[in-house]
Amino acid sequence: MNVNRVCLPENYSPFFFMDLYERYPATFIVAEQESAVIGYIMCRIETGFVSFGLFGIAKKGHVVSIAVLPEYQHKGVGSALMREAMKNMPLYKAKECYLEVRVTNSPAVRMYEKLGLNVVRKTQGYYADGEDAYVMAKKLS
Repeated sequence: MNVNRVCLPENYSPFFFMDLYERYPATFIVAEQESAVIGYIMCRIETGFVSFGLFGIAKKGHVVSIAVLPEYQHKGVGSALMREAMKNMPLYKAKECYLEVRVTNSPAVRMYEKLGLNVVRKTQGYYADGEDAYVMAKKLS
């Protein structure tokens, strides 16, 4: 929770963290260095319309939150967290991974693109401060 508070304006309750950890432990991943938490990713599995191919409904892995402490950013920690979470989403029968990212967060958008996610739409005023979000998605094998 400290990493969340330090890195992101959107903060979550302890209950929210524990609920996702208990329900989807394979996609709730913590990065540590010397026994200190330096980053995390937490996801949930939802049912919704697919972003690729024909119309349909499928289970989708939703990256709810990912953050890495500033001094550890740009060192591959975020990419490693994303890769591991996407690898584990099919354990919950997810066929797709998706997330929202601030349109102004160019470093994150580039990282997600390198991991194979594509912008599928833009959501106006998604964030509490009114900023728009890109919804990015990737089909999982």
